[in-house]
Amino acid sequence: MERIIMHIDVNNAFLSWTAVDLLKKGYKEDIRNRICVIGGNEKTRNGIVLAKSTPAKKCGIVTAETLYSARKKVTYLEVFPPNYKVYSDMSNKLFKLLSEYSPDIEIASIDECYLDYGKVKKLYGDEVEFAYKLKDRIKKELGFTVNIGIANNKLCAKMASDFSKPDKVHTCYDYEKKEKLSILPINELYGVGKKTTEKLKMIGINTVKDLIDVSNEKLSKYFKDVMYLKNLANGINDDEVISEEFNPKGISNEITLSVNVNDIEELKKALFSLSDLVGSRLRKEKKYANVICVILKDEFFKRKSHQKKLKSPTNITKEIYNTSIEILYEFYKNENIRLIGIRLDDLTTEKYYQTSLFENYTERELDSKVDSIIDDINQKFGKSVVKKASVLDKFNRKGN
Repeated sequence: MERIIMHIDVNNAFLSWTAVDLLKKGYKEDIRNRICVIGGNEKTRNGIVLAKSTPAKKCGIVTAETLYSARKKVTYLEVFPPNYKVYSDMSNKLFKLLSEYSPDIEIASIDECYLDYGKVKKLYGDEVEFAYKLKDRIKKELGFTVNIGIANNKLCAKMASDFSKPDKVHTCYDYEKKEKLSILPINELYGVGKKTTEKLKMIGINTVKDLIDVSNEKLSKYFKDVMYLKNLANGINDDEVISEEFNPKGISNEITLSVNVNDIEELKKALFSLSDLVGSRLRKEKKYANVICVILKDEFFKRKSHQKKLKSPTNITKEIYNTSIEILYEFYKNENIRLIGIRLDDLTTEKYYQTSLFENYTERELDSKVDSIIDDINQKFGKSVVKKASVLDKFNRKGN
């Protein structure tokens, strides 16, 4: 069986998904065509640009710069807050659509995944023709565009999806990879980070071809894993597409942020959306969590987590969120964060409360009923139809 891997990547995910959400809510214009950005808290000097429209890019605005800096370039810049609940819903819709074609899907982040097409090619035919039909269906049904890279391994599929954007299909088969990869600047080679790029340029390696041609002996003077770099440059990769399986012992959701974030208020927003998601899933399973774990991955892909054992099991969104905030403050050290997640462990079907004189039992029962009502309405009419006032108070309400 021929190995054919697709990499599906949403174009400008956060801004596109915000645009789709606003249009559904009656917004008259598509913000993708306006000079605008998705940004953090503008009241703080460290609020940053998470995503930018094409018109904003033409004005010189770059991802990860401060909103303060961006407004110096464009005084009439429109800033829209991130909505991680919407992003997660959009992401789930995409992956659900893709799962109609193959169960072999590996989710790489909130806006990208790998699909093992070789196993289903007999069903759907030529992969390039299928990819064009797939991206057009996503655009028509979900309202946003994707790039699809096609190759004989995951590395080249990922590289192909980045060749040019938006709304494109590209190939980088084994017989093409030398020609298509060698012309790229070294900083565009997936897997080569900023520090490695700087080090390579210091020894005269500016393109992928330079890395292919340089001797192993010379490279070994500066780098420990020479074969890793050589394999990247030559498009060699044998990683399998690993689809996630349901784990009955725990429930988790993670969000990969579009840029590195070190603003704790932005991380708290993400945690609220994640709490809502895992809480809803937990209630759907009719289970309760005894342990809540917060997961962080920094800009260097170092992953760490911290957990807390609860006094009483819970499936209440408010309690999951409040505990996750406590955990965040306990172990977050102001790093630049790339990914954030919540995991619920030690699940049980039993509900029991260890009440005390200082605990408001009635309030807890009320919170539980509110969650159930919201779940029922959103199940009937679609996700995100109803949100708690506390969510709006914390994140969406403007000063008027």
